[in-house]
Amino acid sequence: MKNAPRIVPSVRALIADDQNRILVIRRANTRFGEGRWCLPGGKIDYGETAEQAVIKEISEEMSLRCTSCDFFCYRDGLPSGLSDMHCPTVFFECRTSGKIKLNDESSAFAWISPNELGEFNLLFHHDEVVKAFWEVRSSQA
Repeated sequence: MKNAPRIVPSVRALIADDQNRILVIRRANTRFGEGRWCLPGGKIDYGETAEQAVIKEISEEMSLRCTSCDFFCYRDGLPSGLSDMHCPTVFFECRTSGKIKLNDESSAFAWISPNELGEFNLLFHHDEVVKAFWEVRSSQA
């Protein structure tokens, strides 16, 4: 049974390593996209800024400390067959420190390069944002 349609403001983190690979996580224990890959992140809580939310999500989901976070882009995650939610999403380029330790919302993580992106079939059109990120990075090089 579907829930009533709703708007859920959210955030996602673009975390790149020194080889320009992006960190993705495999979703677990969720109604939406169980076992599929996406960028780390989650919902913005009432009274919380988008930046505070992405820092919190990075810590909660992966036990990483966010050392910097810069706005990258905004995307509307419109309702689809996968979800009854409309998720306006703010994407941040984040730098982190620490060792990844996943919580129960994820079953695995991977660092993916541009030539591996198609193998991961990212949810919520995150592949489009990751491609845009790599394009910006290559134009700055």
